[in-house]
Formats: sequence, C-alpha cells, structure tokens
Amino acid sequence: MRRSAPARTALVLAALALGLTGCATAAGDQDPAATSAAPTGSAGPELTGELTVYAAASLKGAFDELATDFEQQHPSLDVQPITYDGSSTLATQIIEGAPADVFASADEKNMQKVVDAGLASGPELFASNTLVLVVPAGNPGGVTGLDDLADPELIIVLCAAEVPCGAASTTLLSNAGVTADVDSYEQNVTAVLTKVAAGEADAGLVYVTDAATTVDIDTVEVDGADAVVNHYPIAALSGSANSDAADAFVAFVLGGKGQEVLASFGFAAP
Repeated sequence: MRRSAPARTALVLAALALGLTGCATAAGDQDPAATSAAPTGSAGPELTGELTVYAAASLKGAFDELATDFEQQHPSLDVQPITYDGSSTLATQIIEGAPADVFASADEKNMQKVVDAGLASGPELFASNTLVLVVPAGNPGGVTGLDDLADPELIIVLCAAEVPCGAASTTLLSNAGVTADVDSYEQNVTAVLTKVAAGEADAGLVYVTDAATTVDIDTVEVDGADAVVNHYPIAALSGSANSDAADAFVAFVLGGKGQEVLASFGFAAP
C-alpha cells in the first residue's frame, strides 16, 4: 500500500533517531567492565626480561628502594641485584665489557669515560651530594674540624683520589689549606664509612647521604662543604640487552617518584 508523504517522513526520522541512539551507545555508553579492563599507563610495550644496573656505592639505599618500586610497576621484569661500587671501578668494568643496562655515576668524570668509549650517550643529571666529616660514635679522637685530619696521631681514612668522593675530598681539603695525614685510601665511600663506624679510624670524609643512614657514627660539619658538590648522571647503555627497560628505568629515576625517593635519602636536586 502506498504511504502518504507525512508517513514516509515519520518513518525516516524514526530510523535516524534509532541509528543515532546506537552510535551514542557505542561511543559513550561502553560497558563499565570493558572500560575498567583497559590497563592504566599501558602505552608502549610491556617490560619483560632482566634489567642490570650499575650504580655508585653512595646510591645503595635509594636505588634499592627505586628498583623495588620499579619492579612492582613492571611485574614481568626482573631487576637484578644492583652492582654497587666506586664509580671509577664501575666505569672500568663497563668499558671492559660488563653486561650492564644502566650506569649511574657519582660524578660526571667517570660517566664521560663511558660516553667517550661509545657505550652511552646523552647522560642526564638526577641528583647531587656534598661531603661531611664523620667520626665514631662519641668522637673518641676529639675531632672538631678538617684541621684535625692533619694530626699524625689520628687514624684517617679517605676515598681514593680516582673515586668521586676522593676527588671531592681532595678539593675540599685543598680549599681549606689542609694536608691530611691519611692512613688508608678506600675504593668507595662505603668502605670509608664502615671503618669509621667500626672504630677502626678516628675520622673520614663521606657523603651526607651515607652519614644520614648510618648508625655508630657522629658527624662534624665543615666549612666549605657546600661549595664542593658532586653531580650524579645516569644513562642507558648503548649495548644494553634490554633497551626498553633501561630507558624506562632512567625515566623513572628522573621522574617525580624517583626524585621523591632520592630526596628522602638526603640527595639534593641535580
């Protein structure tokens, strides 16, 4: 039966309305279950495999926490126990072929060695640190300042000159006009701190971050320490076997959460 023009118009309008309703449902009224199933922050590939990080000894507390947080965010990734040592030692190991994915140095000099070897590019600064004088709890040697490091009757330990904390110590002492009577030079700041805390030395120079997290020591503030600042760079290594994870970890350290953790351990901004 032939329909009248008004009737045909009504049918067309009804069909259009039905179609628009269907589009709105598809675009704006998705199943809540389907929406909630989409993972948050899942842009890019899921991180898998292993991640190996080499980091300066002074970073141990902060980087252990960062590694745990990062691994929790990426449950399919296995972050290996971080290798900690003096930055010069780590740089040498990396240049000689150690299978690291990320290098975090306590100074720019040792990072530059790795860059010059073609093993990293574009390192970025992520933290800074200064020195403090530490003595065993109770200060049995009666140390009051840098001048006392020249006393031959005291046992003094410092980081070796090629290690970032040693280079900073040399600069600090030179600026103060003090020639220290050193009994032992150590290859990383942890070794200096361990000897002082154990009472095997009367004094040593370490980073403020290490002193803040160590028991059995007292600290002696020294003038001029704020003028000798170590800046910490980090880079994903060009020979990384897991470049996606390496890049992501570097970004994590540089990001808000990473900076928050570093600050909680006493590190200053880059």
